[in-house]
Amino acid sequence: MPAKKSGKTRRPFGIVEQLPSGEWRARYTVKGTRFPAPGTFASEDDAGIWLARQRDALRFGTWVDPRLAAVEQTVEDERLQARTRTLGDYAKEWIVTRTNSKGEPLRVRTRTEYERLLRADEPERKGGPLAPLVALPLVAITAKTVRTWRAETIKGGCKTQTAKAYSLLNSIMKTAAADHIIEENPCQVKGGSKTSTGIDVLPPTDEELITILDSISPRYRALVALGATGLRYGEAVALLASDIRVERDGNGSVSSVRVNVTKQIVFPPKDAGGSQKGKVKALASNRQIQVFGDDAVFIAEHVRDKIGKAPLYPAVKDSTAWLHPTTFHRHWGKARAAAGREELKFHSLRHYAGTRYAQSGATVKETMTRLGHSTPTAAMRYQHSGNRDEELAKRSARRRAESRA
Repeated sequence: MPAKKSGKTRRPFGIVEQLPSGEWRARYTVKGTRFPAPGTFASEDDAGIWLARQRDALRFGTWVDPRLAAVEQTVEDERLQARTRTLGDYAKEWIVTRTNSKGEPLRVRTRTEYERLLRADEPERKGGPLAPLVALPLVAITAKTVRTWRAETIKGGCKTQTAKAYSLLNSIMKTAAADHIIEENPCQVKGGSKTSTGIDVLPPTDEELITILDSISPRYRALVALGATGLRYGEAVALLASDIRVERDGNGSVSSVRVNVTKQIVFPPKDAGGSQKGKVKALASNRQIQVFGDDAVFIAEHVRDKIGKAPLYPAVKDSTAWLHPTTFHRHWGKARAAAGREELKFHSLRHYAGTRYAQSGATVKETMTRLGHSTPTAAMRYQHSGNRDEELAKRSARRRAESRA
């Protein structure tokens, strides 16, 4: 009969003991490690039967270390749970853990844009382009599902938004495949991320820009001039007086202005924190640019009474904030209408700067430096043919007298 000591029943294999509750507990030892039963038993015989099964498993080589079994079960449980996870739920985690090419967390502007694209339909607010998919389990999103969603979304006329949403979906599903939640990435549409509206950006002509500068409120004339020299809106409104150095000639007239670009302002929605100062868009965007001519005069005039850390363009009602695009847009709208370019965007001024700089003889690398681009491809997108076709055709025309000389 098994020996008993202190309420314990010692057996040839393992130990059984009764608890104060009346339940029975069993455990055994393998290579110095104690393994208790996963629960208690109603009787001593039941505990003994469990120990006998563990002993037989060890004897016949079918025993599995409970610690490994627990890990495997946890992995399996997580896998089953993951397979029922929706795109919306997975995307929230993906956005939090996603990093950019530098290994940094996503910037607030990028994060809020992703959240907008993934926003589900709400009673008082329309969802983003990916709204039809966010409630679906990841495993239910097939290649056919993606093709159908993309085709239906494009029908709504939102080609550019569809391309952005497809690119985001592609990145998310690529990570889900790497996490072994899905077998393969269902985003298989060739060129799905490159769809565009087909509408070319048409920068203003010199005459149109002059009309805009003459028509806009003097308060914002320097801001337009900064845009026409290649600054993004967020870069221009982030400037402080100390970022501007005015150079004058011997007569005291403005000869040029040097602008130091090291930061930018982003304007996410209020529920994401509102306007925020951050780093420039890319490392190449840290730059100094020299401005001459009328634009230099406009900038120098605007900065004349500002010193040190004074912002060039604070918000109208809050000097601690920055000029929001919606405030500026009211004035910009009137000025561009005066030039007959109601569709013109402020960002088109960067295209004007890139085109003008290239036409003045700048190389692609010099244009990249001016605009703060990291790649030649980006710089080339900001160069347009302009209205010099007749002039260039005349320059390149062959003449018989010249060929005989």
